[in-house]
Amino acid sequence: MAEKVYQDVLIAHADSRFTRVAMEVLARRGIRGTVVGSWKSAVGKVVSRPWDLVLVDAEDGDESLTFLRKVKAEVPELPVVMAGPAEAVKQAVRAIRGGCEDFLVKPVSAATIETLLETLLPNHDVPVAACAEEGSRCLYQIVGQSPEFLDVMTLARKVAPTSMPVLITGESGTGKELVSYYVHRNSSRSHGPYVRVNCAALSESLLESELFGHEQGAFTGACTQRKGRFERAHGGTLLLDEVSETTPRLQAELLRVLEQQDFERVGGSEMIRVNVRVICTSNRDLSQAVRRGKFREDLFYRIGGVQLTVPPLRRRRQDIPALTWHFVNLYAREARRAVDRLDENMLAAFAEYAWPGNVRELRNVVRTALVLGQGPALSLAACQGLDAGPGKRGLADSMSLSLQDLERQAIFEALRRTKSHQAKAARLLGITDRTLREKLRRYRRDGELERMGEAKWLVEST
Repeated sequence: MAEKVYQDVLIAHADSRFTRVAMEVLARRGIRGTVVGSWKSAVGKVVSRPWDLVLVDAEDGDESLTFLRKVKAEVPELPVVMAGPAEAVKQAVRAIRGGCEDFLVKPVSAATIETLLETLLPNHDVPVAACAEEGSRCLYQIVGQSPEFLDVMTLARKVAPTSMPVLITGESGTGKELVSYYVHRNSSRSHGPYVRVNCAALSESLLESELFGHEQGAFTGACTQRKGRFERAHGGTLLLDEVSETTPRLQAELLRVLEQQDFERVGGSEMIRVNVRVICTSNRDLSQAVRRGKFREDLFYRIGGVQLTVPPLRRRRQDIPALTWHFVNLYAREARRAVDRLDENMLAAFAEYAWPGNVRELRNVVRTALVLGQGPALSLAACQGLDAGPGKRGLADSMSLSLQDLERQAIFEALRRTKSHQAKAARLLGITDRTLREKLRRYRRDGELERMGEAKWLVEST
């Protein structure tokens, strides 16, 4: 089924005509509008929950500019559009310099607001497997209608109301955490806490303290008592992300806690009892890890009450156009670009590509094309010439470049910008440190580093 992204617009201190025209346009587009009469109330609304756009009447001059500064101080990326008389040139200049996205001349027509919304709040229909909102805030939207992916969501829907532990496996970037949150939101624990911990990001000692908490003085730096993630997740759900990265000793401790639902804080003697549902994710095949002796067999059977395997993007290619439109909806605003079609050559390239980074990689490609491109058609040609110097290729030299080339050049560019700082480069690319290391090892093994002339400086640093 097709559902629209939930969107909310705040209209602050506007006159009756501007408010009426804006609300009529918002209603036609299925966007919720909230009108606030005072500046103080408007500031309170902005900080109380997320908004997609703020429309401001600039008749009050300095008051509207003060409001703009407060909004940008609290939520820098929230777009603010002001409307004022044609003679308020100085005010318009000050507003634009203060971060205002646009300054509309009053009286503002419905067509002007329509054009504005097309640019800042695209709302293309996408088929979704699941979505939810809390109040007026969209919690998640899981896009896709391919049979294999829908099978996973059907099984997740069936197991969600139970208290069974769930093991979600799949390659990096497939959306395992999103499926985990879906299970929590559709369970009887949905009003309880949802707590996450990345097992791959912490050392054994730090992870133990994160999971079980510690008492004051338990180790150097433990100045106060601290509750762990198990304790904080009492009555709700605990996500153990990348559980395969835990050490054998910690696996034994996890098994005992999962069986008994009690534990002691690090450095403590008091037994803490909890009621927690545990969901685990892994981008590795845990059954193979068990056979190799890298993961405890008894823990594997304890956490794998129900196993969900999220398919990689290459096995759900029919979802690629819908996912592309989904990311256009999410990121066209920051590019200030109205996109009404997808380039056929780009979609053909997307269909042929293996997508080793899965949905996360597609998101980054679409976002890059949005920000660097122009015009109503989204195309890979948007990436052409990024940071290209004499005799060098940019991020995407032409449409003939494969997406593997785009990926490799993007990685080298990120490392160049961060001076070979792999953690920073991974964050810039939107991938994990481990994924980046694996790709660099593959490039070194295949001789890609030596063949890329612009990457010779990178050989020793990796």
